[in-house]
Amino acid sequence: MDRDVPPLRLLTAFASVVRTGSVQAAAAELNVTQPAISQSVRKLEAHIGVALLDRGSRPARPTEAGYAVAAATTESLTRIADLLDTLRQSESRDSVAVTVACSVGVATYWLMPRLTAFYRAHPDCLVNVVTSQTGVPALVDGIDLAIRYGHGRWSDGLVRHLFDERVEPVCAPSLRVRFQGPVPPSAVSLLHVRSSEPSWVTWPDYLIGTGQPVVRGGGQSFTNYVQATQAALEGHGMMLGWRSITGALVETGELVPAGLSAFAPSDAFHLVLRRKRRGAATEAFAAWLTEAVRPRAAVAMDKVAE
Repeated sequence: MDRDVPPLRLLTAFASVVRTGSVQAAAAELNVTQPAISQSVRKLEAHIGVALLDRGSRPARPTEAGYAVAAATTESLTRIADLLDTLRQSESRDSVAVTVACSVGVATYWLMPRLTAFYRAHPDCLVNVVTSQTGVPALVDGIDLAIRYGHGRWSDGLVRHLFDERVEPVCAPSLRVRFQGPVPPSAVSLLHVRSSEPSWVTWPDYLIGTGQPVVRGGGQSFTNYVQATQAALEGHGMMLGWRSITGALVETGELVPAGLSAFAPSDAFHLVLRRKRRGAATEAFAAWLTEAVRPRAAVAMDKVAE
């Protein structure tokens, strides 16, 4: 790598300090001396050129940069560990196991509720789910196929269209009853999901796309769709409901439409498979998704549109 990444031992030592709350606890967790931990933290600060601990407080607390470094380290190590587990499982059970990658929101609200039906049809298969913060997860080693949202013009695998998407503002019933007509976006807290992906539909995208005035500022921001959904369920504001994900919550009445126009993005959900080395479980799962799940999703979309 061209970029100067600090040694992993320094990053793990600092992440332990933040996780455990003190140098002493980190030393006990890693089975080293306290001076060794303190020295590792100082070396990491010198390497980065940024203070990671506020030593003016007692006990020393992580700075904003320190929290960011610790969070990135923990997330990266967790993803590595998950990938290694996936690789081990894939190596030992390639013929009966399939590993699918998708975003946290898709996994939680769309894929997991459907796996029971897949297992009924294929009791000998095992589906491993790897979640990603991005809506376009990569087909890295250990991943057999990915559920992606976007334009569909990817060249790293075989792309199959699953279904189109519709986005519609939704909220908790307790918030909806405060308004006789459609819920005005300017009158409630808007729940935002931060994403660097151009395909992600933001509130400004939705409002412009449906010909409504753009609401500037305010509201709450979240790093993933699951967090925003939980905030909406608790009545903290109005969110953009992706019907493939929040549609089930609308069907049960836990969330309700806000009475505003629905927006149909130009992008869609796709299934992307490796071009080679696909096992029997991968083929079975891909066929089941495209042949069984897509028609059900289309029927659900039609009912909502009526």
